Amino acid sequence: VQLVESGGGLVQPGGSLRLSCTASGLTFKSYHMTWSRQALGKEREFVAAVGNFGISLSHANPVKGRFTISRDNAKNTVYLQMDSLKPEDTAVYYCGAVRQWSDIRNPKNYDYWGLGTQVAVSS
Repeated sequence: VQLVESGGGLVQPGGSLRLSCTASGLTFKSYHMTWSRQALGKEREFVAAVGNFGISLSHANPVKGRFTISRDNAKNTVYLQMDSLKPEDTAVYYCGAVRQWSDIRNPKNYDYWGLGTQVAVSS
């Protein structure tokens, strides 16, 4: 199983980025997909999740109204559209796959992880 993230980079405050994560080696539509992030010196935290058919959505409070998760099961890909970025959004962003919706906010219970993509928000 591989989850490969892309789309990170350096952006100014107020800017936008779109992260992508493409999965292989698993039955993509059998998994709920998540984004989590880990800032330097902090624990990994939940950012957003999308249900296996793209209907159920969940976003963490710090990103509500600014970030939007979505997925395309035909492309085995999950996206994170990030708008109105703030310096405190700076982190490594990880894609995750999990079978149980009840586990989406607990990254330690994810079945699979990607290697992450760095997002830096700075002027």
